[in-house]
Amino acid sequence: MGMRLLIEIEESQEELEKALKYVTQASSKERLQMLYWLKSGQVTSRQALAERLGRDQATITRWIRKYKNGGREGLLSVKQAPGKKPIVQGENLERLKQRLCQPQGFHSYSQIQQWLNTELGLNIAYKTVYQLVRYQLQAKLKVPRTQSTKQHPLSQSHFKKNFP
Repeated sequence: MGMRLLIEIEESQEELEKALKYVTQASSKERLQMLYWLKSGQVTSRQALAERLGRDQATITRWIRKYKNGGREGLLSVKQAPGKKPIVQGENLERLKQRLCQPQGFHSYSQIQQWLNTELGLNIAYKTVYQLVRYQLQAKLKVPRTQSTKQHPLSQSHFKKNFP
């Protein structure tokens, strides 16, 4: 048996049970389970905790340190990478939005790609332009419907006048 853990757990046993019931992430569940076992007295050493959770003792020590420093929120917080900054942002993004809202718009994503290169000096891949415009900005290209070259202009106006 290992050394006895001396840790003061602020939450009550009922609070920890309720939190365990409603937690959605597996990593958070493990950490709350650790607190619950310590609070209920089922486990009294790092070694026993490590065996029950299937984790290394160093991990248990790190979790306990996180709990002592930041409480339950500190223990359950999981750091996420910040990710890459968007290529088109700020004023350039606003200019693109305005240009997409204009009646003439763009006829293809390649045309948007060329506009970004000439107007804003941004050399962006076609796929990136497509994802930006279609999914992030949720804009659609201004492509007119095709008309027959054999269609007579007078018959079109006659149809519009006589259509109920």
